[in-house]
Amino acid sequence: MALTGNLRDRLPRRLVQLYAGLALYGASMAFMIESHLGLDPWNVLHHGLSRRTGLSFGIATILAGILVLLLWVPLRQRPGLGTVSNVLVVGLVIDAGLAVLPDVRAVTARGALLVAGVLLNGLATALYLGARLGPGPRDGLMTGYVARHPGHSVRLVRTVIEVSALGLGWLLGGTVGIGTVAYALGIGPLTQAFLPLVTVAPADSPTRPLAEPV
Repeated sequence: MALTGNLRDRLPRRLVQLYAGLALYGASMAFMIESHLGLDPWNVLHHGLSRRTGLSFGIATILAGILVLLLWVPLRQRPGLGTVSNVLVVGLVIDAGLAVLPDVRAVTARGALLVAGVLLNGLATALYLGARLGPGPRDGLMTGYVARHPGHSVRLVRTVIEVSALGLGWLLGGTVGIGTVAYALGIGPLTQAFLPLVTVAPADSPTRPLAEPV
């Protein structure tokens, strides 16, 4: 995306927002993993890959992100700084978060971790999308496919991709549970609520929320 002068002037704020969002995203995922109550579809896949390969959860996330980026090539998608940073930062923060979080056993504490994880993930997604420095690799896969095949709806393509990731992850042994349902129901409304508060717009333009993240 070409930058206007005003957006370029706001680059320092956008960079801080991008990396804060990605760090929060990784932390939110660590919360959900530690709750042991279920993960979002893509992290079910990452968890399954981690269990099958012996790699850490974060490294499995990074490798999966790289593979998804390769699928951008036939779609002629161009990754932005935010896209590449998403692949690297989120996985590293997940591993760091899992290393410092205590092993939680009580159901109430695990429920609190799950709720905190979903809420933080909504804010984190809004922060990195609102920085306007490129979508995550998984978001871009869906939007790129829709751009190349305009007859398909965004919601349908998103559903097919995420159900496929969920099914494959479950077959590999990834954790599916109430957290999977909570994330599916909550992430769209939460991110949409946060987006108008954090979207960076040119100084001479009113702030417009981005489209609902997918």
